[in-house]
Amino acid sequence: MRTVIRDVFIFDGTGAALRKGAVLIDGNTIASVELGDAALADVSADVEIAGAGRTLMPGLVESHAHLTWGSSVEKIYHQFILPHDELKVAAWRNARVLLDHGFTSAWSAGALGDGIEVELAAAIDRGDTPGPRLVPSTLERSPEGAEGVETGDVFNGRGPDAIRGFVAYCKASGIRSIKLVISGEDALKPGSSGDVHYTREEIEAVAVAAREAGLAIATHAYSPEAVGLALDAGARIIYHASYADEATLDRMVAARDTTFYAPGPGVSVAALEASPPPHIDMSHMKASAADRLEREAKIVPALKARGVRILIGGDYGFPFNPNGRNARDLEIFVDRFGYTPAEALQAATALGGELMGLPVGQVREGYLADLLLVDGDPTVDVAILQDKTRLAMIMKDGVVYKALAEVLAA
Repeated sequence: MRTVIRDVFIFDGTGAALRKGAVLIDGNTIASVELGDAALADVSADVEIAGAGRTLMPGLVESHAHLTWGSSVEKIYHQFILPHDELKVAAWRNARVLLDHGFTSAWSAGALGDGIEVELAAAIDRGDTPGPRLVPSTLERSPEGAEGVETGDVFNGRGPDAIRGFVAYCKASGIRSIKLVISGEDALKPGSSGDVHYTREEIEAVAVAAREAGLAIATHAYSPEAVGLALDAGARIIYHASYADEATLDRMVAARDTTFYAPGPGVSVAALEASPPPHIDMSHMKASAADRLEREAKIVPALKARGVRILIGGDYGFPFNPNGRNARDLEIFVDRFGYTPAEALQAATALGGELMGLPVGQVREGYLADLLLVDGDPTVDVAILQDKTRLAMIMKDGVVYKALAEVLAA
């Protein structure tokens, strides 16, 4: 099937300025991107989409997805751990919610239920349920009780042999990214961000085992030692790194061709804004959030200037920071980290596509047709992407998932 999208201003994902043009899609692939007022005027297609001067851009990529963190803009859970059946319902809902808000790809940063994300990713791939392209993860692997809140487990015990067994289990289960919680978390257990949950021997074991199994590693790491261990493990993506020192930042720069960085500011901003009921004390979480944001406001621009690929994604799924608000990270990057709107969009599209390891995140010939048609110009105001009613069309894999009747011209 051939689809043509006419009369659009194209943001191609690279950060370049908008250009007037049209796009031809053949099957699930972008076949042609032509510029000009009369672009593709003589081309016929099975489906005609009338852009009417809207912005055509790549689908967004969530690099720090927690689909099993139950809360979404459609349903808030006031408990973190859910019964298995309800956890599956929430995960399936959250996948749809992300796609409804323009996220066509997602890299999991850890799950709360074993096997759920693998099952969900397969269901999405089969077309049984709507959702983004999903790289599934395992339970967040951290020493039992180390964070004061049971969000992880130690799977197979401790030590290098146990780590190798864990990696083998992940490979056999269909997991594609292993989440290692290397640091503690001040927001959950005050003063624990400097704690390190793995030995060097364990990190050396997981580095070799994951590489041999062809699995990626995603890491929660705050302190210099923890970030250093993440780099030693060959992490594909490092989350947070808020307390990294200059020597550690130098190491992150040296690894910029293989390791991505996602600071995760969304949860911090949401924590500061949260107004919990009197019986819930978020004071330590708010203090930690303020401290992290202050540090990241210096770290993120410095790393960006040195060529580190920095991605959006902010621990969405808490009741005060629900799934569906994920596009807010774009505005945070602009307001707090000094990004231009186009640079923030590039972080959420082209750079996110590089993390996924797929031809997504750009409006470019040969790339998969994961596209958004947006009312307005997000290169001027990225905040419009937080309003799903501004998404006149959402396309994934060349198929129109949702569209206004007026854009489906034929």
